[in-house]
Amino acid sequence: MKTYDEARTGAVLRARQLRRDSTDAERRIWRGLREKLPQYRWRRQMPVGPYFADFACFSEKLIIELDGGQHTMAEDHDAGRTDFLEAQGYRVIRFGNIDALTNRDGVLETVAAALSSSPSQPSAGPLPLPRERVA
Repeated sequence: MKTYDEARTGAVLRARQLRRDSTDAERRIWRGLREKLPQYRWRRQMPVGPYFADFACFSEKLIIELDGGQHTMAEDHDAGRTDFLEAQGYRVIRFGNIDALTNRDGVLETVAAALSSSPSQPSAGPLPLPRERVA
């Protein structure tokens, strides 16, 4: 896994730009993660290999991706991105921007459920996480 220390040239500047230019949905989920799940350390627009994770909790190996309308045209790219991130040991949850804007609490509940089923914490078994958008 690449982090800032090992990131490719320009990745840090690009991550800063992505954070500055975040969408309304990203800002809403970022506030929610910090308010409702403060016990976890979250990073946003973090370089992971050739990609930028919208939100990442490295200790729990969980990445949250928010997809806007343009992602319906890029499903193959998103699938490749998810495959790469999963090969790095991450679980990936995808939500649509509309979900983030209209059902933030539902999105955060799904994230909390994924965190509670984290491999680093004891549980009865892993919660199956969808690779597609969660409604």
